[in-house]
Amino acid sequence: MKNKTINKSRASSYFMMVLIVIGIFPLVYFLTVELGIAQAASDFTKDSTAFINPAEREIDNIAFGVGEKLSFDVNYGFINAGTATMEVTNLIEYKERPCYQIVSRALSNSFFSTFYKVEDRVESIIDAVGIYSWRFEKNLSEGSYRADRMYEFDPFKQLVYYQKDTIETPSAMQDALSTLYYIRTQNLIVGQSVLLDNFTDGKLYPLEVKVLKKETITVEAGTFDCLVLEPITKSVGVFKHEGRLKVWVTNDRLKMPVLMKSKILVGSISAELTDYQLGEIDVF
Repeated sequence: MKNKTINKSRASSYFMMVLIVIGIFPLVYFLTVELGIAQAASDFTKDSTAFINPAEREIDNIAFGVGEKLSFDVNYGFINAGTATMEVTNLIEYKERPCYQIVSRALSNSFFSTFYKVEDRVESIIDAVGIYSWRFEKNLSEGSYRADRMYEFDPFKQLVYYQKDTIETPSAMQDALSTLYYIRTQNLIVGQSVLLDNFTDGKLYPLEVKVLKKETITVEAGTFDCLVLEPITKSVGVFKHEGRLKVWVTNDRLKMPVLMKSKILVGSISAELTDYQLGEIDVF
């Protein structure tokens, strides 16, 4: 009888650990992998979209501004693992340029935090006129795991400083977080694509974002007419197979992300908009 009780207790503990793993995994997945546009990529090719003078690049941004805050529930199937937020916190001067400070956070909920606490923070400094990256930092705290990474871009010298390396880049690069904000400023047309250049954890590669179709969806934050986007890298990475990730953004000037879904080996994960606060659009 005692052995049966012990075996049952072990089985319950094992099941709980499985739930924790599959529950916490999607919490950080979009920030560190999907929104990061893949950490594994081949060497950057010359198929670049950003070899321009950054001082001459002006993007008409009517999509986001200071004060915008988007809140998401992150789920594995029907299991809620926690929440994530994306916020345009400030308009600052950086390298003598007006820049947006954008911060995203991922937090495990109270239940999962008891076993495996997650507190992740990602920050991007984005040029407010040209919508390209100047600085990127992420601080990951997941259970006993810790990771801190930071890199700075010099668009005018076409360089990025990553760890001890200095890497040549196109002039107007996007980081893991700024990618989504740049896409939001673009004219998205069904059947067409937006091309951009991305740098993530030491890798450079071109990215194609396909505009697949229009679709009306309902999430906790409301019902929205959306465009369905599919990011695909031209290199080796998590997006090399179509259908890996889809992002629903509102079909209006805001192009606000409402839903993100990704198929994984078993099931799927999603980030669903639960609340939003619009920001103030700045004119430069």
